[in-house]
This record gives sequence, C-alpha cells and structure tokens, in this order.
Amino acid sequence: MTRILITGAAGQIGKALREGFRGSYPLLRLLDVTPLGAAASGEEVVSADIRDIAAMEGATAGIDCVVHLAGQSTEAGWDKVLPLNIEGCYNVFEAARRSGVKRIVFASSNHAIGFHRRERFIDNAVLPRPDTRYGVSKVFGEALGRLYADKYGLSVACLRIGSFVTPDRPTDARQLLTWISHRDMVQLMRRCIDHPHYHFVVVYGVSNNLRSRWDNTNAKFLGYRPQDDSEKFAAEILAQGNKENEIAAQFHGGFYTPMEFAGDPDAIE
Repeated sequence: MTRILITGAAGQIGKALREGFRGSYPLLRLLDVTPLGAAASGEEVVSADIRDIAAMEGATAGIDCVVHLAGQSTEAGWDKVLPLNIEGCYNVFEAARRSGVKRIVFASSNHAIGFHRRERFIDNAVLPRPDTRYGVSKVFGEALGRLYADKYGLSVACLRIGSFVTPDRPTDARQLLTWISHRDMVQLMRRCIDHPHYHFVVVYGVSNNLRSRWDNTNAKFLGYRPQDDSEKFAAEILAQGNKENEIAAQFHGGFYTPMEFAGDPDAIE
C-alpha cells in the first residue's frame, strides 16, 4: 500500500494523519471541499465532494488504499446525514471498487454501539446499537464495508473511533474511557494501511486507557500497541466533578444518548 487517499483531510483526524504520514508513502492524496493549502513533497491536494461519484472515481484512480474520514462528523438532521454519510459513503466505496483500490479504512464511531449499557465491557462483535442518526450512518458504513469485502474482495477495516480531541487530551470524565491520542490514531491508521492481509475487521479507535470499557483485543493482530493512557489526566478531570447527564452516564454513547430521548431507559437492557 504505497498510494494513499485520505478523504476529509481538512478535519481534525485528517490533519493529524497528514502530519503523521508525511514522508511515509510515495503518494499521499488529500481530498476535501475545504481548502487544504499547498501540497508538500509527496502530496497531492484534491478539491472534491464525496456526493459526486464521478469526482470520487477521479480521486481514487491509481490509489491502493482509501482512508475514508469525510462526512457529517456529528449528530445532525437527516438532510445532512443522508447525502454525506449514506450516499457519500456509498460513492467512496463504489468509486474505490471501480478504480481497483485494494483496501479501505473506514472511520466508524463508538456511536454505532452507543446504546449498549456502560457497565457492560464490550468487544468488536457486539450487535450494533446506534444512539443517533449519525450512529446509524456509521452502522451503515460498517455494513457497506462488509458487503464490499465479501462481494468484491476489498480489504476493509472499520475503526470505531472514541474521543479524538484537539488539544490532544481528554476533557471530561467520559473521555477518560474513550480518548484516543493523536499519535495513537496515527499509529492505528498506519497499522490498518500497512498490514499485509486482512479481509474485514472492526476495531476500536482508543488509547490504552485504564478505564476503557472496550475490549480491543481484535486490534492486536494489526500490531497496534497504543502508547498513551488517559489516566494521567484523571485526577485533574475528576476534581472538576462528573457533569454527565443521568441518561448519558448509563450508556457507551454518552452525551449522544439523551439527544431527543423520549424512551424508557429501564427498558434498554
């Protein structure tokens, strides 16, 4: 995997990968609708919209691996989630298939499993339990990745990313569980790109946090060895008090779970 395309390269994760990957691959093609600045040595900068499949075919031409980050990055109305995270995601996978791309690394989210109860230590094999429309779109992306792996032979990794924040440190009590540092994100993405062979895999994008509630054993075969632990920030953060909503504190999805909530939390086993 020597020719890499990053969609959504102007976002927080995209910027970290651009910096972390610099000089590592013969070609790093960076795509976004937001200006990306001048291309450095070994880079190509592409202005394109993932809603335009013809543009995506052009962007994926000659690429070995796509790191798909682009889309609606937070909960929003269906009018935003549908064209970006459903149709746009499909366009990226389909354009990659048409262009002969070998591998896709898809930025999924912990919000794909957000309504699992937090006291339950969960792994990559749990059933999807999205907590928002955004979470639903990530379940869709994982299912699409499974389809393109099984039906079309692409190698696909889906990363259920926890809390990637700037500046590079957790900011609240929940993030002590879910934080992934910038250098751990760069390492995990690099492992997913460089590993010689896998068919389809789901792993959690999380650092080596003492308080994590996610079993990320499935990531070990990739060679992922996270270097950071949120615990060094715990005393400072916990001294501020835990300000989580009563519903949010019950579920893995945290603050996304109370959004528009009109159900009975006791009915969610």
